[in-house]
Amino acid sequence: MLSGKTAVLAVSGSIAAYKIPNLARMLKKLGCNVQVLMTQNATRFINPITFESLTGNKCLIDTFDRNFQYSVEHVALAKQADIVMIAPASANVIGKIASGIADDMLTTTVMACPCKKIVAPAMNHNMYHNPIVQDNLNKLKTFGYEVITPDSGMLANGDSGDGRMPEEKVLLQYILKEIAFEKDLTGKKVLVTAGATRESIDPVRFITNHSSGKMGCALAVAAMQRGADVTLVHGHMDIEEPMFVNCVPVGSAEDMFREVSGRAASQDIIIKAAAVADYTPVTTASNKIKKADGDMSIPLKRTTDILRYLGEHKEEGQIICGFSMETENVLENSQKKLVSKNCDMICANSLSSEGAGFKSDTNIITLITKDGFDSLEKMTKEQAAHIILDRLTKLIR
Repeated sequence: MLSGKTAVLAVSGSIAAYKIPNLARMLKKLGCNVQVLMTQNATRFINPITFESLTGNKCLIDTFDRNFQYSVEHVALAKQADIVMIAPASANVIGKIASGIADDMLTTTVMACPCKKIVAPAMNHNMYHNPIVQDNLNKLKTFGYEVITPDSGMLANGDSGDGRMPEEKVLLQYILKEIAFEKDLTGKKVLVTAGATRESIDPVRFITNHSSGKMGCALAVAAMQRGADVTLVHGHMDIEEPMFVNCVPVGSAEDMFREVSGRAASQDIIIKAAAVADYTPVTTASNKIKKADGDMSIPLKRTTDILRYLGEHKEEGQIICGFSMETENVLENSQKKLVSKNCDMICANSLSSEGAGFKSDTNIITLITKDGFDSLEKMTKEQAAHIILDRLTKLIR
């Protein structure tokens, strides 16, 4: 995912430095070239050899170190960098960068880097809220730096408050958002539905399905990483809501219809990946008595067909993509859905295919348009999401 990319991790003197070796490992696993800068104080928390072993690159500390190839090292590294993350960022380093002070390898290189720079403050709660530190952070924002809001919880000294640096997986998501993919969807609005809706039978029971929300979330994340303004309207999901996406949780199919229909007109691409419960119970006085006696044969009515509504109310230039989960005649049934619901593309898969469907981390999808169909091999849902977006971006042009 990050092959050919270079991430510079600038580590200052904070106990939170212990998290950064794992971040470096995670980036390397994705194929990224990782360069680490450290202040002298940071070396008191983490030995530079740790980073050198994980990244395969020399950890740079001393601006005047002669043990490297002939070049102006901070300038050479600045030219390579696709992104710089200052994590943990101490109050001292934040203050120096905000004031234009470049007196060591870390601050000198950060000043020389023209790429996106992200700051992850980590310090005591009172220090973080010191008006001088806050003023310095605001100054960095005006210069284009992105500042990550610290987490709240127990700090290193035992106090509770905000000032904790977020976990490595969160820091990784900030980096992926910036450099993982080309921003070919910048300026586009994308609406995705995901997860399973639930239709209440009574205060305890409901009708639903096995949708995990993984495919819809993968699509939302992929669109976000490619620069789109993404809204995810979701029912129940087995995974966490994705970062950097406007998430709108809903309960019933009618709730989802209301949220989707209210937003649809302003969207460039709409992808309905949610598995909506097709029926909702009709509760009457008589079947309430039946349920009390143990008889669950209550009348049902169909819920609103969201995809059909979207197709009937499609705006000019808008692209609509639906999903079709079938148990038989997958291609035939999905081609009919493409026409009857006025979609631009249908992503069809079968419950009978191993490695496809609900809850799996992989999927086997056939992409169907008016021009024909393309059957994809088994792949991760993240890989499938980008292929789907590739096809949809071609349609929108």
